[in-house]
Amino acid sequence: MTMRRVDLQPTEPFTADFIDRAGAFNPGALEAATAIIEEVRAKGDAALRAYTEKFDGVAIDDFRVPESAIEEALAAVDPDTIDALNQAAAQIRDFHERQRQQSWFFARQDGAIVGSKVTPLDSVGIYVPGGRALYPSTVLMNALPAQVAGVERIVCVTPPTKDGTLDATVLAACKIAGVTEIYTVGGAQAVAALAYGTETIRPVAKITGPGNAFVAAAKKLVSGDVGIDMIAGPSEVCVVADETADPSMVAIDLMAQAEHDPLAACYLVTFSDAYADAVEAAIADHMERSTRADITRASLDDHGLIVVCPTMGQALEAVNVIAPEHLEMHVANAMEHLGAIRNAGAIFLGEWTPEAVGDYVAGPNHTLPTGGTARYSSPLAVDDFVKKSSVIQYTASALRNDARAVVQIATHEGLWAHAQSVALRLQSLLSAEQASVTGGSAAAGVDAGENAGRAAGAADE
Repeated sequence: MTMRRVDLQPTEPFTADFIDRAGAFNPGALEAATAIIEEVRAKGDAALRAYTEKFDGVAIDDFRVPESAIEEALAAVDPDTIDALNQAAAQIRDFHERQRQQSWFFARQDGAIVGSKVTPLDSVGIYVPGGRALYPSTVLMNALPAQVAGVERIVCVTPPTKDGTLDATVLAACKIAGVTEIYTVGGAQAVAALAYGTETIRPVAKITGPGNAFVAAAKKLVSGDVGIDMIAGPSEVCVVADETADPSMVAIDLMAQAEHDPLAACYLVTFSDAYADAVEAAIADHMERSTRADITRASLDDHGLIVVCPTMGQALEAVNVIAPEHLEMHVANAMEHLGAIRNAGAIFLGEWTPEAVGDYVAGPNHTLPTGGTARYSSPLAVDDFVKKSSVIQYTASALRNDARAVVQIATHEGLWAHAQSVALRLQSLLSAEQASVTGGSAAAGVDAGENAGRAAGAADE
């Protein structure tokens, strides 16, 4: 196993040209997902059954998981795992409670009230992947923020195992996290069902959760008809390590990401070729005991990159160019460098903070921007499960204060009715106040509104 290596010269910038990323999906996935979505929209449950038998190799009569099966799952999962899920859930819930925003209102001196009304989404659909691994943690990280936000209907879809059932631990996580409906269906067909509904599955307002290239393509295609969280590509980690970091620890942290997927990207940013060699030697040693060696090796061989930098400044700029999903700062005094990091989904500081704690129990969400999208995107949060409505209430005094500006801008844009909607109200005020108001600001506002109306009308002719 040998990772690709780049040795930067002093002052040489790290650029995106050094990065070879796998995309979130490909044209073939988009084409296939389009056909699947149209089939589900046309045939509903019948299409779900056909695709489940075709792709998962099992026949499902009733996609809805009954409450009895969920209770049986809770009893079947070993108590230590239940305790671990409960511990994780408590810390995830606590973190996201701190993100929750309240509606707010502000009263101006002229009596106008402006504000923002925060309303939970009516429903959300969570996609939980199957396949190479099972992910109860995905349930917790998606359902708990939705529950904290106040979403009443939380739907989980996940592919069946080879015997047609769902993993008991996934079902237990659903119970712990407040999921209200669970369906045994996966792939692009599950995304279509959540977006448009079938005889069994009612549509939702938003779809969240990771998946393969076909799931990502389906989310992209239904976006706009429903909300989505993000288009998740292959997972990635960047570890910045100096001479204080144990090469064995750095190696295992890189492997922890690589074992997810052959397409996972792993970056090591360090300061000498000798240290990079030590990390690669440690990877080779760990690999002999890995239970997922083939996946790990494929990821590191095809999508691993070592960047050797003369200075910490170059290293941090390399991080910002990579914009990794996960960033480990495995260096001395890691907190001192936090301010220089602009682009990263989650930042893990110091030798005692492996990325795995963020995956499971620390509290912050593990649904993170991939593929360099940390340049402009954020982790999944409570805000993803609410919508905000602007609230505006004007008084007569407030309208008089802002009338000239409204009329001026409306006139410039040639929108006659916009200008008149203010002018007519001022006219009404003037009529009501005529006994006590003579030639003041109200009259001036009316004149301005009438002139604006004429100008806008002339512009339309």
